[in-house]
Amino acid sequence: MTVERDAAEPPRDAEAPLDAAAARDAEPPLDAAAARDAEPPLEATPARRAVAVRLPEPPAEARRAGVPAVWTLLDRPTLRARVAELGARLRADYQGLEPILVSVLRGAVVFLADLVRAAAMPCQVDFMAVQRFLTSDETGVVRILKDLELDVTGAHVVLVEDVVDTGLTLSYILEVLGARRPASLRVCTLLDRRARRLVEVPLAYVGFEIPDTFVFGYGLDLDERERGRDEILAIADPEAVRRDPGLVPPRRY
Repeated sequence: MTVERDAAEPPRDAEAPLDAAAARDAEPPLDAAAARDAEPPLEATPARRAVAVRLPEPPAEARRAGVPAVWTLLDRPTLRARVAELGARLRADYQGLEPILVSVLRGAVVFLADLVRAAAMPCQVDFMAVQRFLTSDETGVVRILKDLELDVTGAHVVLVEDVVDTGLTLSYILEVLGARRPASLRVCTLLDRRARRLVEVPLAYVGFEIPDTFVFGYGLDLDERERGRDEILAIADPEAVRRDPGLVPPRRY
């Protein structure tokens, strides 16, 4: 598939090879002792920012025909290649360290599993589960149903997200984790739906910047289904698909 790179980013950055030595020279290395003394533990400026990728809007022919469009936003090869890039960046940035990768159940689980394999570095993994309130859309505050089992105090933590929308809930979770005094705290998200952002949050590693549309697959659900797809599909009209599930293309095995 054709993927458009963000014109605002220098082309050489988008295609430059990953160089761990250059990354360490460009930014101070993550040092556990020094990071524990620093304030605050949440790093607003990442060591290396992944290049976000803008993807096309829904197919024009579907919009003209008034057909509820369901189309492939990210195919399997594109996802694999980008996750491999993110994994290599993590491996370079955390060389000599053992970060804790944290995921909020359940949407990011597939991405997290592939990311851990791609990074191929010493790390630990832990999970949180949260429940939304009626006011969560306005406040971002959620109830923690399952907390971390690992102690993140003094540890280097990477919060792995499937998609960042308004930033409200992510901001709240970062506040909760930051209060536990990690040595560093960064966010790695597969998708950034920036058009919905209400509060700015520091994203150290970004897979793709996507348009404001409903997406599912690769861990993301459509009414708790379709998480097992190895691609990400987009829907122009989710309600039409709920009325007629046949609009969703069959999985390719």
